[in-house]
Amino acid sequence: MDTIPAKIAGIGVPDSKLAREATELVREAASPTVFHHSRRVYFWGALRGLNRGLYADPELLYVGALFHDLGLTERYRRDDQRFEIDGADEARSFLRRHGIGPDDAQLVWEGIALHTTPEIPWHMAPEVALVTAGVEADVLGLGLDEIGDRALEEVVAAHPRPDFKRQILKAFTDGIAHRPRTTFGNVKADVLERYVPGFERENFVDVILESDWPE
Repeated sequence: MDTIPAKIAGIGVPDSKLAREATELVREAASPTVFHHSRRVYFWGALRGLNRGLYADPELLYVGALFHDLGLTERYRRDDQRFEIDGADEARSFLRRHGIGPDDAQLVWEGIALHTTPEIPWHMAPEVALVTAGVEADVLGLGLDEIGDRALEEVVAAHPRPDFKRQILKAFTDGIAHRPRTTFGNVKADVLERYVPGFERENFVDVILESDWPE
């Protein structure tokens, strides 16, 4: 197994049993695309946090970043809930098994569960906000100016992005196509609309008008 740097662009990965086991769990379960994306999310989130004066507990941020797409993987995906909740539930269980208290474990749960929900995470604790910050940078290219060219180069050199845009869209599709109803009100409905023939998104107005209320 190739070694991966413990410190990149001035940001260190926690040197703890918890962090090492989190790395191996995700590395074994996820594709290289998802694993390297998740590592980049940690570095981008921490770097954007430094720029904004936001400081998260490194272990909690690391687990939030590493587990945020775990619900897309074959091993951890479920059929009955949003993929974000799959990863959030597993992260919380993982942290509790490692002796992390319920309040801190809940912060990580919230960071993962909300990482596809625009705006709201930025008004929450750094452990929540900076997972979204990292995801927005890596997937949408938001906030790259807060990171800087040199840091961008260092992180991407350690965790490359070959054909990343298409590969991450494929990972999204593979992870949610079997549970299309979980994308209601979620940005992932856009993915299924583009890549799954016959998919029809539910409309919020129709849900209201067709509810059991007579008027």
